Amino acid sequence: MIEIILAGGVAEIVLNSPEKLNALDEEAISGLAGAYAEVERRADAGEVRALVLRGEGRAFCAGRDISGVDPRDDDVQGYLGGLVEPLLQRMAAVPVPTFAVAHGACLGVGLGLLIATDIVYVADTAKIGSPFANLGATLDSGGHALFFERLGAHRTMDLIVTGRLMSGEEAVTAGLFSRVLPADEVVEATREAARTAARGATQAFVASKRLIASLRDDRLGLWASMAEENRAQAALCDTDDYREGFAAFQEKRKPAFTGRG
Repeated sequence: MIEIILAGGVAEIVLNSPEKLNALDEEAISGLAGAYAEVERRADAGEVRALVLRGEGRAFCAGRDISGVDPRDDDVQGYLGGLVEPLLQRMAAVPVPTFAVAHGACLGVGLGLLIATDIVYVADTAKIGSPFANLGATLDSGGHALFFERLGAHRTMDLIVTGRLMSGEEAVTAGLFSRVLPADEVVEATREAARTAARGATQAFVASKRLIASLRDDRLGLWASMAEENRAQAALCDTDDYREGFAAFQEKRKPAFTGRG
């Protein structure tokens, strides 16, 4: 079950199937895509300025729900290529800063949900990696790209072949995600970070989000990236928040950003 909670400019999307560690079947993936579409609509209307994704229970998301899957007629391409990949692309494109809380099992599609999120706060109890060796399957949902980019070829293959899971602290130390926190603090810390972002200059955050996506996907070099930064900064000059930020600095007061362009 997928839930949406709206408060103070922050949308919280909750994976609420703790009895199966929030594993996702086709229906749940479609429901999650619908939740992100709703948040995107509200973000475009200025009602949502930050997003938090989290899971109820002992795990964030244990991956695909394969409890009823017959491998002899499994439509893997339909699930991964037809449902998961479009969902992750939609998540990455939401026009506000996005946060996720990673705790317990964060595997397979669950790892992909984290990859598609801007900022990931990780509980020290999290388990992250590729446990698929015992299934005869391989890492999916963008895991190869993330691990190779951050860990290199040898450590990536070690995780895949051994099935060893990284702790939250190990994953953050390796540069996979944003910050590690005690399990009993990570949800509230993530919410507070999202509330802070929701009070900020949303269009400036979105400009940085797009620049980082270009660096990742298009492999921009230094000078091409600098040119993109210049264009983004020039466009921000026409926003209310840019003017408010300068005025607040010059008047020695706290800025009151609206998030509008």
